[in-house]
Amino acid sequence: MSMIENVLYTGRTHTTGGREGFAHSDDAALDVKLSPPGSGKPGTNPEQLFAAGWSACFIGAMTRAAGKRQLRLPADTAVDAEVDLGTTEGEFFLQARLNISLPGIEPDTARSIIEDAHQICPYSKATRGNINVQLNLV
Repeated sequence: MSMIENVLYTGRTHTTGGREGFAHSDDAALDVKLSPPGSGKPGTNPEQLFAAGWSACFIGAMTRAAGKRQLRLPADTAVDAEVDLGTTEGEFFLQARLNISLPGIEPDTARSIIEDAHQICPYSKATRGNINVQLNLV
């Protein structure tokens, strides 16, 4: 396991009530009601929050990977993240798909940027070898 030498930022939240509770950040920037996936109740769920965080981070990692190639990402770059919560033999697991749009970038170059970003992104590092992840250029 790699240890961080220089902490750049610490996200802090306080959550109560689990999947039917509330989560608040210490700086008040995040204040969300939580609800179980598919319940139809108001609120978001951990899988949506994880998908949003990972996709935002992944775009940052692609920006870095493109910069190493002297390229800029298109303004309409997008990542549609899908995080599945499911079970196998009664145990809970996650799996994910990142559907990545890099319009105007040649497909081979786009795939290289995506692969490099997957090595750079901390969310990708955290999930590597732990959950099934598909990277799709769309």
